[in-house]
Amino acid sequence: MSLVQSNWDNFDLESSVSNIFDDFIKDLNVARRGNVRSRQFPALEIHETEKEYIVNAELPGLTKDQINADVHDNILAISGEIKKDEKFQEGKTLIQERRYGSFSRCISLPPNIKTEGVTAKFENGILEMKLPKSSPTGKKIDIK
Repeated sequence: MSLVQSNWDNFDLESSVSNIFDDFIKDLNVARRGNVRSRQFPALEIHETEKEYIVNAELPGLTKDQINADVHDNILAISGEIKKDEKFQEGKTLIQERRYGSFSRCISLPPNIKTEGVTAKFENGILEMKLPKSSPTGKKIDIK
């Protein structure tokens, strides 16, 4: 989605902001669909409070050094790499249900995030990110 409009006469800021938020809600609704784990990695939970959004990403078996997280242009990106355990060099694997290799998950964020205040902690396989909300911005324009 682009905020650049080719016809400024029909540009509606409220509608554009609403569309951005709708895209964010669509990403949030992914969790309501069944069997998300087989389709998306890492699995996410996103909670909203009056002051912030809290994003929990399930990353079992990883250390914080194997995870990257950043926010750019209202996109939250979580990525990393899961390496295969080196201790099973001999013999053969009979069942392999674990994922290995690089992963990346991106979600759209609403425009009211204070990116400089985002915090993250990783504990017991859960990456918890807190994304504080900013105050609504805007200004009434006096027409002369």
